[in-house]
Amino acid sequence: SITKSLNNILPNMVSYALKEDVDIINLVNPKHNVVAIEAYLESILLNFISNAIRYSSPDRKSYVEIKSFKQKKFTLITVKDNGLGIDLEKNGKKLFGMYKTFHNHKDSKGIGLFMTKNQIMALGGKVDVESKEDMGTTFKIYLRNE
Repeated sequence: SITKSLNNILPNMVSYALKEDVDIINLVNPKHNVVAIEAYLESILLNFISNAIRYSSPDRKSYVEIKSFKQKKFTLITVKDNGLGIDLEKNGKKLFGMYKTFHNHKDSKGIGLFMTKNQIMALGGKVDVESKEDMGTTFKIYLRNE
């Protein structure tokens, strides 16, 4: 379940979030389940949440909010933040490319989003992104309903 995966990864994220002064808001419905390999689901969530913390804005109180929504064949999981954001006009096509980075950040290797998208696709899902520079990013992860 999504909740079980979050419960497995969030305890490890709390100290990082506190250090970076980012609130983690978990609004996932505990009844929402998806068809997934647990290790993949944890890796997907971990990557999007840790990116949201890593690219938080120093100019405002930051948060990352995780929600789930049931749809016909899919459950939509959103990971939304109010961080640095990405210029999708300029970088949208490269966003999930291997070794692509969009901020001068010493820890950025450019494989996280590439790997995460491949894991989502391996589970029969898809991912969309909405982002505005200096306003934040929302990743929309569609995974098949259980």
